[in-house]
Amino acid sequence: MRRIPNTTDLLEVRPLTRDRTKGLLRFGQITVPCALGRSGVVTRKKEGDGGTPRGVFELLHVYFRPDRSLPPATALPVEPLTPRSGWCDDPKHRLYNRPVDLPFSAGHEKMWREDRLYDVVVVLDCNLFPAVKGRGSAIFFHIAREAYSPTEGCVAVAPEHMRLILRKIRPGQRMRIR
Repeated sequence: MRRIPNTTDLLEVRPLTRDRTKGLLRFGQITVPCALGRSGVVTRKKEGDGGTPRGVFELLHVYFRPDRSLPPATALPVEPLTPRSGWCDDPKHRLYNRPVDLPFSAGHEKMWREDRLYDVVVVLDCNLFPAVKGRGSAIFFHIAREAYSPTEGCVAVAPEHMRLILRKIRPGQRMRIR
């Protein structure tokens, strides 16, 4: 049975009322702006809908670009990305919503990106155990674009805010998206 997290253990994400693609992330005394999916927060997540799923998700582990920065200081497991790092987003494939090595013949997302969005990326326990086909893949906590433009369904913050938050995260902590 999963324990109900104490609210001080949660990263709380709430969309802004004036723009559903932007929100605030609160973690203890930290409150920072964040970007959300182009469809805002959704209750029934579907692959490709651009929605950020509503729910409570454990922060599992961190990937980072070793050519652009040192590993972030965090108590979570940390793994460097490589140019072969990918994530399967093909609901028909047996590795749906799992990391994969590139080249990969089925639909996938490249984790080694030219932009900075995945310079630091945290995998959220969203549709992973088990992965239900079509219920969304690659839902991450990652670096935001300039001006916090919408994500494809992830939660994103500024690089300095990501590193600040990761320094305070402990294994087992969760993100609640409302």
